[in-house]
Amino acid sequence: MAKSSSHYVCQSCGASFPKWGGKCEACGAWNSLVEEAVADGPPKGLHDGARGKHKGRAIAFVPLKGEKRHLPRHLSGMGEFDRVVGGGLVPGSATLVGGDPGIGKSTLLLQVVCRLAKAARVAYISGEEAIDQVRLRAERLGVADVNCDLASATAVRDIAASLDHADAPDILVIDSIQTMYVDTIDSAPGTVAQVRTSAQELIRIAKKRDIAVILVGHVTKEGTIAGPRVLEHMVDTVLYLEGERGHQFRILRAVKNRFGPTDEIGVFEMQEEGLLEVHNPSALFLADRHGDTSGAAVFAGLEGTRPVLVEVQALVAPSSYGTPRRAVIGWDAGRLAMVLAVLEARCGVTFGNNDVYLNVAGGLKVTEPAADLAVAAALLSSLTGVPVPAEAVVFGEIGLSGEVRRVAQPELRLKEAAKLGFSQAILPKVDDKGKIKPTSGIGRTEINRLSGLLPLFQTEKMDKRK
Repeated sequence: MAKSSSHYVCQSCGASFPKWGGKCEACGAWNSLVEEAVADGPPKGLHDGARGKHKGRAIAFVPLKGEKRHLPRHLSGMGEFDRVVGGGLVPGSATLVGGDPGIGKSTLLLQVVCRLAKAARVAYISGEEAIDQVRLRAERLGVADVNCDLASATAVRDIAASLDHADAPDILVIDSIQTMYVDTIDSAPGTVAQVRTSAQELIRIAKKRDIAVILVGHVTKEGTIAGPRVLEHMVDTVLYLEGERGHQFRILRAVKNRFGPTDEIGVFEMQEEGLLEVHNPSALFLADRHGDTSGAAVFAGLEGTRPVLVEVQALVAPSSYGTPRRAVIGWDAGRLAMVLAVLEARCGVTFGNNDVYLNVAGGLKVTEPAADLAVAAALLSSLTGVPVPAEAVVFGEIGLSGEVRRVAQPELRLKEAAKLGFSQAILPKVDDKGKIKPTSGIGRTEINRLSGLLPLFQTEKMDKRK
């Protein structure tokens, strides 16, 4: 029998070391090494002397086109959730849902499984809360009368024994994967080995019994799901629930999906009765907009397959410090620095003695490069005091030489803008080959250089700065 020893495993990346150190040499994380027990030597039956006695079994290959019909997806009836997962949950799939503490993960999933219970057998296993606590939440959400199997357990062996039979539920929620443990591993729940092994066992049963399993995952202070990164590779779909805790909007974003588009978003609004889906997020994001205010521009963005209009707000104010501040919420700080540099180098507009604050209203995080032109328009508007035309939407990517580059699906963006009553669009210039079809009610101002944006904000103040 192999002797038992210990090694130290990084809880951020899963790297293993023979002795403890303050810093992980693999990922650079501090104080992330935790001692875990391990058996010395290979497991019985895999060493050189036993290989001849324990040969692997030959696997059976099958044709790519099978005769078995695909099982239908499970539709919850909550359109925003079904959109993000690609049109419903696929039987036998594994979905990982992450988010900050208190953001509403358990609330959303309890609402989803209670809707799914109308057409399928569902089970909700909580490792963090007692059964009575889950029932209290169900009563608050008004779903206490739904036929949903409920349990409070953390042992994966017990859960596996309850699921590995023909009468298994169609949909299973595990809240959360960090509380699960396998008794054959000598380490605490939440460690890399426990999370990886627990998820592997639950996913194996899900594939075997065609159970659509949803795993809830905690996130670290950096915003990534706690535990090994391999966990995100093991599952089929990874969803993040985003939003400020003091804000009523919640964004469910798909960052990985084997059965649908990635970067798809679903918008929810937190109310007393739970998370309510928002069918027209553009109208909601622009509900408090004032068109006659300088420093604001409406960006026509694209999140997955959905066009979304949001307001980009900028504030340029004289700095009282030697080094001006650059604060960004909802956008990439590196791209803001790039847009400021291009405005100074290619357009002669200086921001060096000013603090710059940028915000994407509504709590949405924009990652699309097409927001560059809207950010530049908001910055110029705040600097000069001249508002961007209230009826205009702006989109386009900015290059380092000052050119404005084309973006994907401009027609879809213009249709969404026309639906909400906008009559003008500032967008990249296109050639005859990539000509955009006319959109009724939308006039277009096409520019191919960032300097083409300056005439909209031409004032005596701007002339002096140049």
